[in-house]
Amino acid sequence: MNLKEIKEMINLMNESGLSELELERDGLRIKLRKGSAPEVSMGLAPLPPGGTLSAGAQAGEPSQPEAEEGVLEVKAPMVGTFYRAPAPDAPPYAEEGQRIEKGQVLCIIEAMKLMNEIKSELSGTIKDILVRNGDPVEFDQTLFRIKT
Repeated sequence: MNLKEIKEMINLMNESGLSELELERDGLRIKLRKGSAPEVSMGLAPLPPGGTLSAGAQAGEPSQPEAEEGVLEVKAPMVGTFYRAPAPDAPPYAEEGQRIEKGQVLCIIEAMKLMNEIKSELSGTIKDILVRNGDPVEFDQTLFRIKT
């Protein structure tokens, strides 16, 4: 599924007055919903004991640390641009070593000119931030590691 097809789905929603549209094709599921304040739930995946995060980081990207017990990954729920703060001159939502609470905003992912707040689904301490401000992110890419 490409950007053109997604735009066509949005146009279909606007033309037909639909407030929600969900489509699954080739193992990819897309759910579009109209609303004034987008909120995205992130996926958490436990790391395998003794395993490592995926290799293949390009030169200049933050390194990906070894897996640890009790550390969960926060993954990108969509493709977009990662932002650590609500504005360029504002402080970041979260820092490494910071204690966070369930429901706290961790970052924003901009997708198709919409700013989507990514909120924590658990309380814990941010162990690692694996993406730099302004970097593009892929669906299911690890953004944060949180020690519970």
